[in-house]
Amino acid sequence: MQRGLPHDQLAPAWQILLLGDGSPTRHLQLLTRDRTEVDVIDMSHIGLDLDGAPDVIRAVPGPRLRRQVWLRTASGQRLAYATSWWESSHVDEYLQNRSLPIWANLTRLRTELYRDVQGIFYGHSKPLEVAFGQRGPFWGRYYLFWHNGSPLTLIYEVFSPYLTRYLGPTRVEPAER
Repeated sequence: MQRGLPHDQLAPAWQILLLGDGSPTRHLQLLTRDRTEVDVIDMSHIGLDLDGAPDVIRAVPGPRLRRQVWLRTASGQRLAYATSWWESSHVDEYLQNRSLPIWANLTRLRTELYRDVQGIFYGHSKPLEVAFGQRGPFWGRYYLFWHNGSPLTLIYEVFSPYLTRYLGPTRVEPAER
């Protein structure tokens, strides 16, 4: 992943979104020129349960809280689904306003972070097709946020194919010779 994927698997603009270490919330705002808002689906204490999360969840100390959200434009277009897992005792410190995106909360606190992309994935999901109003397949990723040398949260994101409107196709076809 350090070198990226061949462009016939994932186009450069999509690689910047998925493999870059910048804020996806900020990127979505820049792409759509619309405020990115959060619809909180669920916030649940899961204790020490691994919750079907990527195995790297073990790096986030327990007990844990799981937060699930839709990221959407202010006009209502869903752009991404995200789940984050937090150490329960620190979630209130970093998510002071739970109705805001993580990026907005951490920016207000001037929290310095390192985004450590652990993996990307590509697949189909009927529930996401219904929720996004877009046919799959879907690209997603998961990463750890590190703060002061310790893992702060694990974040899992899936992006809507609607973003092809701004980023172009997810793949670049090889040129004919």
